[in-house]
Amino acid sequence: MTYSVTVRDHIMIAHSFAGEVFGPAQRLHGATFVVDASFRAATLDDDGVVVDIGRASDALHDILSMLTYRNLDDEPEFRGVNTTTERLCSVIADRLVAAVREGRLGANGGRLTSIGVTLHESHIAWASYEVTL
Repeated sequence: MTYSVTVRDHIMIAHSFAGEVFGPAQRLHGATFVVDASFRAATLDDDGVVVDIGRASDALHDILSMLTYRNLDDEPEFRGVNTTTERLCSVIADRLVAAVREGRLGANGGRLTSIGVTLHESHIAWASYEVTL
């Protein structure tokens, strides 16, 4: 049995990809993603919650604010990296894990069993990444 709470936000980025497999996406292009972050726990706390939704929303927003309205090709941490939808999912999830470990999601963060991040490129395509805590 697993409970989950999901919060949603969005980012708007620019980037390009290296490699013939990416065809025209090798050129600089923009992307807007709807971002879902799911927090999972095996049990609820004494108040009946998985995690504080407000803290989870704030943590996701803070992480996304460091990415949005940026050309990821210009960011030192992404130099030489194809910032595919899948890779961005893992970057955001790993940063959420760090937020949990820093205590930014409150006491319930320690009870979480996993965090999943889904980036929706459109209504017909999305990618996800889940990390176990």
